[in-house]
Amino acid sequence: MDFYKFHGSGNDFIILDGRHNRPPVSQDRIRCLCHRHTGIGGDGLIILEPSREALFHMRYYNADGREGTMCGNGGRCITAFAHMAGIINDDTIQFSATDGLHQARVLSVSDHGCREVMLKMKDVAAESHTFLDTGSPHHIEFVDAIQEKNLMEKGRKIRHSKEYQSINGVNVNFVKPLEQNRISIRTFERGVESETLSCGTGATAAALAWAIKNQITGETIFVETPGGRLQVTFSRHHNTFREVWLSGPAQYVFRGTI
Repeated sequence: MDFYKFHGSGNDFIILDGRHNRPPVSQDRIRCLCHRHTGIGGDGLIILEPSREALFHMRYYNADGREGTMCGNGGRCITAFAHMAGIINDDTIQFSATDGLHQARVLSVSDHGCREVMLKMKDVAAESHTFLDTGSPHHIEFVDAIQEKNLMEKGRKIRHSKEYQSINGVNVNFVKPLEQNRISIRTFERGVESETLSCGTGATAAALAWAIKNQITGETIFVETPGGRLQVTFSRHHNTFREVWLSGPAQYVFRGTI
């Protein structure tokens, strides 16, 4: 089975091309492939599948082998893969995912295979800055010390708290304000059950939560993650965010056969 490895700001994925034949994957096999020591290693696995309504369909699995909800960095990485594989002919494309249709744009390609990719996220309706659904559910907490040692243990407890049992747990983001349009974030991801270097839907949720908290109607928020910088742009109409775009690097790492 051929595979490709990509990462978006350190959020890494195994990508399989399933346009012609569905890859023989199961929950156990995906978990083994994503294992850091005995497999390829990844925060998740993505299959590019045929789609009747778009250029392709993105099927996403968490590192625990279970099919996941929308993944923002994964959406940018599969766009970069489709561009590298020659599937994309236009600068702007549309693909389908678990939360509907998404537009994506490849803005630039560097000499070492890094693509700058913009991904349009779904519209987000939110009144509270503590919980937002940006394709995946996210709990937001603003903190003064982003490098606190027990922060991820606190995230684990929130992820499994009774408050979020009805949605099978939640992703937890700790956010430190840096400037009016710049924040720092650390994320505990469900399905990975650990901290990831970056989370696209989490960065989006954190930026929109910052906008709610500060009554920002629309601009670009720069999000510093442990794996690099992402950008979130949006326009806000009352309690609804529209034209939400997540931008950042999507890096080809290597390909192989397993």
